[in-house]
Amino acid sequence: MNHFLNDKTEPHVKIGVVIVNYNSTSCLLKALNALVRQSYKPDQVIIFDNASCEPIPQKTSKLNLPIKIIYSSQNIGFASGNNKAIAALEPSINWIALLNPDAYPNEDWLSVMVNAIVKYPQYTFWGSKLICEKEPSLLDGTGDIYHISGRAWRQNHRKALTYAPTQIEEIFSPCAAAALYRRDVFTECQGFDDYYFCYYEDIDLSFRLRLLGYNGAYLPEAIVEHTGSATTERHSDFYTYHGHRNLVWTYFKNMPLILLIITIPLHLFLNIATLVIFVVRGQSKTIFRAKIDALKDWPRIKKQRQLIQRNRKIHSYQLLKILKKGLPW
Repeated sequence: MNHFLNDKTEPHVKIGVVIVNYNSTSCLLKALNALVRQSYKPDQVIIFDNASCEPIPQKTSKLNLPIKIIYSSQNIGFASGNNKAIAALEPSINWIALLNPDAYPNEDWLSVMVNAIVKYPQYTFWGSKLICEKEPSLLDGTGDIYHISGRAWRQNHRKALTYAPTQIEEIFSPCAAAALYRRDVFTECQGFDDYYFCYYEDIDLSFRLRLLGYNGAYLPEAIVEHTGSATTERHSDFYTYHGHRNLVWTYFKNMPLILLIITIPLHLFLNIATLVIFVVRGQSKTIFRAKIDALKDWPRIKKQRQLIQRNRKIHSYQLLKILKKGLPW
């Protein structure tokens, strides 16, 4: 059993770690061994295997972890895979730690998360300090930024470690490669959007959480080494299609009407500029398909938007304060 601080006065935290795996045998065992070494032990670990061609390492069953493996008959993506794994967590689990197979947390990762949960109850989701595993002098990111145009990016990506904030600070969204969410609020906003498959799903989730009045923060002591793009190449057609389709969906689903009216010229400019950039890169077919498919799904997005905006609990001005302004680059 896990104990922390003062059990008589502080609520007990039960953490379920969820790993969505797809052909990541080469790094999955390393991630699991990092969980074995945690000073605060997870109460459950679920591996959701997305119809991988590579088998789960046999050594997995011998690890000192409460592991449950769920095998999917088809690759349903990162978003749906997480949703199904989280639904399978034991009812007593009250915090969800998402971890990519290519993310390797320091031994105190969960411990510092738990202490932060208790000390700062106003935050219901937490982001880690991600360090580039292959270039440990560089940051992989310190939380995700969302621009008023609809573009999102990882803060301090590939900058020197000295750029990392040293204090807890509010962020728009954690990178779901290594993040923590309070289970009840994750459930309240209905988790990840299954339609996304992958990319932007964590931004969309955090956007909806914020519209419900919940806040998240970056925790500098929660350190995780991240390989990044371990199973998909950055700027591949797959990455480009899903990322740029989902960018449009996220913006139109979540942006409150007054901000939508104000910022839509920037959103249009962003998408036109993106089309030009990817045409020059030789990915014209992929980028046009991404934008066309995003618009084709407007009836579904409209229904989702109506529900999201009906349940919104924060004022547009409150949201505007945490969105990035200036040029979206």
